[in-house]
Amino acid sequence: MDEYTSPLLVEPAPTSNLSDIIVLNATEAPHKVVFRRRAGDRWHDVTAGEFLTEVQGVAKGLLASGVAAGDRVGLMARTRYEWTLVDFAIWTAGGVTVPIYETSSAEQVQWILSDSGAVACIVETPEHRETVKEVDGELSSLKSTWMIDGGAVDELTAAGSAVSDVDLETRRASVVGEDLATIIYTSGTTGRPKGCELTHANFLYEAANVISAKDADATLAKVFTDENAATLLFLPLAHVFARMIEVGVVMARATLGHSSDVKNLLADLATFQPTFILSVPRVFEKIYNSSEQKAEAAGKGKIFAAAAATAIAFSEAKDHGGASIGLKAKHALFDKLVYVKLRAALGGKVRWAVSGGAPLGARLGHFYRGIGLIVLEGYGLTETTAASTVNTPGMVKIGTVGRPLAGASVRIAEDGEILVKGGQVFRGYYNNPAATAEAIVDGWFHTGDIGELDEDGALRITGRKKEIIVTSAGKNVAPAVLEDRLRAHRLISQCIVVGDAQPFIACLITLDEEALPAWAAQHGKGSMTLDEAAEDPDVLTEIQGAVDEANKAVSKAEAIKKFKILAVDWTEDSGALTPSMKLKRGVVMKEHAAEVDALYS
Repeated sequence: MDEYTSPLLVEPAPTSNLSDIIVLNATEAPHKVVFRRRAGDRWHDVTAGEFLTEVQGVAKGLLASGVAAGDRVGLMARTRYEWTLVDFAIWTAGGVTVPIYETSSAEQVQWILSDSGAVACIVETPEHRETVKEVDGELSSLKSTWMIDGGAVDELTAAGSAVSDVDLETRRASVVGEDLATIIYTSGTTGRPKGCELTHANFLYEAANVISAKDADATLAKVFTDENAATLLFLPLAHVFARMIEVGVVMARATLGHSSDVKNLLADLATFQPTFILSVPRVFEKIYNSSEQKAEAAGKGKIFAAAAATAIAFSEAKDHGGASIGLKAKHALFDKLVYVKLRAALGGKVRWAVSGGAPLGARLGHFYRGIGLIVLEGYGLTETTAASTVNTPGMVKIGTVGRPLAGASVRIAEDGEILVKGGQVFRGYYNNPAATAEAIVDGWFHTGDIGELDEDGALRITGRKKEIIVTSAGKNVAPAVLEDRLRAHRLISQCIVVGDAQPFIACLITLDEEALPAWAAQHGKGSMTLDEAAEDPDVLTEIQGAVDEANKAVSKAEAIKKFKILAVDWTEDSGALTPSMKLKRGVVMKEHAAEVDALYS
C-alpha cells in the first residue's frame, strides 16, 4: 500500500480560534476542574471558570502593554501551570506565542526572538531574564520582559485593570482559524532552527479529530474523555508534542497538571495519579531499566526477568488469538508480584500512554501492554502540529505508529519518503519561503523520514532519508533500526551507527552514567569511572551482547562489525542532543572524527 487516508470526523469553523475553547468551557461547565496546580506538597483545583478569569486578566495586561494583534511574544519557562496560562492569554490577546526551551543559550534566544520579531518576552527565572538581557541590544523589536517568578501574572493583571471586557472580547473575537497561533523553532539537528508557522486551525483541526467520539475506535476519545481523565505533563511545553496534548486536554475538559522537575516526577505521579501520560521512548526505557536494576540489586533479578518475559508473551498472544490458560495463570501471578508495583510507581491509575518523538520498539511496547499500560505510539513533526499518525485503543499495532489521524493522509513516495497531507500540516517556515517551497509540494509535506504502510494502513518508520548510510559496497543501511535496539540496553546512553563509504558498519557508543554504578556493583566491580568502564573487558562483553542482539534485526551486510565505547556522554548541554533528545549527527561526527577513522584503520 502506498497511500492511506482516514476519514475526517470534525471540521472546525473557519472563524474559530484556540481561545474559544476556554470560553466555551467556562460557559458550559464553569465548575469543572480542568487543572490541578502544584501548591507546596498539595494539588490545588482550578475550575474552567477560574482559569478563564486568570487568562483574561493576563490578556488585558498584554493589551495594556501594547501587544497588538499578530504580535509575537516569547515564552521561556519550564513545564508549569503558568506556561499554559500565559499561552492561552497570548492567544486571547490576539498574539502569537513563540516558545523557547528553558535550557536555551543566549545565542539561541537571540536568534528566536530576533527572527520572530518578538515585541515582548515572558521568562520564568532571574537566570532566564539575564539570558535575554545579555542579547537585548540585538533585539530591536523587544519592548517588554516579564518574569513569572517575579510576579508576572499579578503584574500583568494589575496593568490591564483598566482594559474593558468589551475591548478584550473585540480583540479575541477578531482572530480566525487561518491566523498564526505560534511559531515553534525546530530544535534542528543541523544549522539554525527554522520557525514553523502553526495556525489556530492547525491545532483545532488536530485536537478536535483526536478527541472526537464520532468514531472512538479511530481516535483517542477513550483516552482523553474517559470519566476522571487526567494527565500530568512533564515534557517541555516548548515542544509541539506537549503543546498539542495541552490543547487536546483543555478541549476535552480532562484534568491537566504540570511537573517541572524530573527529580520530583515519581512523587508528582504518585500524588497526581494521572489516567494517561505522554512521553518519549527514552523515558519508557529508563523506567524499564531502573526497575530491572532495582530487582537485581534486591536479589530478585530472575523474578523480574521472568515477569518481563511473561508480560511480553502475554501481549504478543493478544495479537495471535489470545493467551493460553498456563500463560494467563503466570500473568495473573506476576500481576500481583510485580506489575502492580510498576503501575503504582506511575500513580496507580495509568491505563494509557502516548509515545512519540522516536521509535519505541516492539519489545517495550509489548512489555508495557503486558503489565497493563497500553502505549499508543504515534508519529509526527513540528510541521504537522505533532501527530499525523497514532495507534488508537481500537487498533493497536505494536511496532507501527498507527494509521493517519482522522482527516490526514499519508503517502509513500517512490524513494520511500513519507509524505503527509491534512489540516494539521503547517503553513510554512517563518521568513523562509525557499524552505517552505521545498518542504510542501502540491499540498504534500515531505517529512524526510522513510517508511512503509502495511495492509491496514498503519505506518512503520524505517529510517531518516538524510541519515541513510551507503557502504562502499553500495549497501543502503538505515541506522535507526540498530540504534533504537542498542539504546534499549540499560548500560547504553547514546550511540551512532557509522559506515558511509566504508567497507562495513560500525558504531560509537556512550554509557549511561546513572546505570553504571548499579551494574558495576552487581558484577563485583566497585566504583568505576567512564574511562575505566570504556576499557573494561566485562563491560565490553556486555555491550557486545547488546550489539549481537541489535544485529538480529538486520542482514549480515547491515550488521555492526566493530564498535568503540567512548568515555563521555552526549547530552543537550554538550551540544550533541536537541532538547527533544534527538542526536545531532553532524556535531557528533565532527567531534569524534578521529574515533570513527580509528574504527576503519
